[in-house]
Amino acid sequence: MIYLILSILISSSIFVIFKLFDKYQINTFQAIVINYFVAFSCGFFFYGNGATISEISQKPWIVGAVILGFLFIAIFIVMARTAQQNGLSVASVSGKMSVVIPVVFAVIVYKEQLSILKIIGIILALVAVYLTTVKKGGGSFDRKKLLFPALLFVGSGIIDTTIKHIEKTSVVDGETPIFSAAIFSCAAVIGIVIITLRRDFKITGKTILGGIALGIPNFYSIIFLLKALRPDQLGDSSTVFPINNVAIVMLSTIFGILFFKEKLILKNWIGIGIAILSIVLIAISAQQL
Repeated sequence: MIYLILSILISSSIFVIFKLFDKYQINTFQAIVINYFVAFSCGFFFYGNGATISEISQKPWIVGAVILGFLFIAIFIVMARTAQQNGLSVASVSGKMSVVIPVVFAVIVYKEQLSILKIIGIILALVAVYLTTVKKGGGSFDRKKLLFPALLFVGSGIIDTTIKHIEKTSVVDGETPIFSAAIFSCAAVIGIVIITLRRDFKITGKTILGGIALGIPNFYSIIFLLKALRPDQLGDSSTVFPINNVAIVMLSTIFGILFFKEKLILKNWIGIGIAILSIVLIAISAQQL
């Protein structure tokens, strides 16, 4: 449970960092690309155990790492476009409600059990994500603008599902950091290609600092999530992902109140309460199985 808690705390802090990017007018996309290089460096240089690029390229999970690297950067672009066209509330709901995809996959493929208590908890989690992110007069789904929210929903779900599948089938004990580093390196390379195509080469010192500030927690958020998915931990993805997603939304909302004086409407407070209840129910159901 400790790894899941650490993943939630660090992942929630990333939203604070993005808020600071806006406040200090940091080029977000450039900082994201730098963050991937920093995250790759954390894994390769501190946890690589002398592994060479040649050795890493022979790992059974390398193809999955390349696919995830592409998805990481692609879904970020989709997320930005969704927020631009549909609003932040729609972007948040689309991304976090994707938890149903890895849960359904786990039940069908891995035969993970869903008790009545866990089903109720997952349904409440989805309700909580919506209520916590909705804003007064804020974004609602426009049928004419469903493409990017739909892509964000599907893409986020595929990322979570792929991470769990590769962790379960290919990543052995001790390889989690270097596997994560490989994902980030692939995302960094793709990011450089995009920057080159955009000819967006003017990088400031504060953008570099922002990328470093984002890269370190980004790396460890993945590390701790992967560790939480290990069989000797919670392991059950139908438990881990709902708790992880709804807790991140809830905690990010609280951070917004504490650090940025964001105002909540009644629905948001109800959502936080339901989120806490859903986490409790899912955690209890995990102990019963």
